[in-house]
Amino acid sequence: MPQPLMVLDEIEQDALTELVNIGVSRAAASLRKMVGRQVLLSVPAVELVPRKVATTLIGERENNELIAVCQDFTGAISGRALLIFPLSNSLELVRAVLGEQDDSDVADMEHEALAEIGNIILNGCLATMANLLRESLEISLPQVRRGSGTSLFHIIGKPDDDGLVLFLYINFSLRDRDVRGYIAMLMDLASLESLKVLIGEFITRVMHDDPGAGPGALGDE
Repeated sequence: MPQPLMVLDEIEQDALTELVNIGVSRAAASLRKMVGRQVLLSVPAVELVPRKVATTLIGERENNELIAVCQDFTGAISGRALLIFPLSNSLELVRAVLGEQDDSDVADMEHEALAEIGNIILNGCLATMANLLRESLEISLPQVRRGSGTSLFHIIGKPDDDGLVLFLYINFSLRDRDVRGYIAMLMDLASLESLKVLIGEFITRVMHDDPGAGPGALGDE
């Protein structure tokens, strides 16, 4: 019998969205130091969906092959984080980071540059969220993979319906280039239940410190 879908209430969803945005904002600051230029990252939407739905969401928006930077994380919550781009956008992002380079140089450096970009963004996002939740995470080295949403979201040894995906749309603006992408955090139901508990504890701390505070106060943590 399938397990029921884990649902966040409105304040939990707001808190999770705020946590993600703080993490992405701090990752953007790190990326800005790397490239020496203003980097804008925004997360207009955060969704918690079954893995098959996440695959469909990407499939509806992206017809071509995808490229992803993957990092596994373990601790109070465990799973896999992916920074995903349409393959056609990946070289554009590398050009934006590296500046003016010959196309052959950009292609040669694509894999290494994407791994570094993914490491900065995913590590920054995960580490910030863990810190705000007063937990720690072990995060693996980045790996670059290509494939479809189905192949990228598949975890060996886990059935496709075992778990949910924290699915984030993400917009980059860097060196007058706009690049769209996605962050996906694949977790099983046990980890997501742990995340729900941690978010609840975090909300309680924020409300205890300032009973009149709303979700926007989370950025002051």
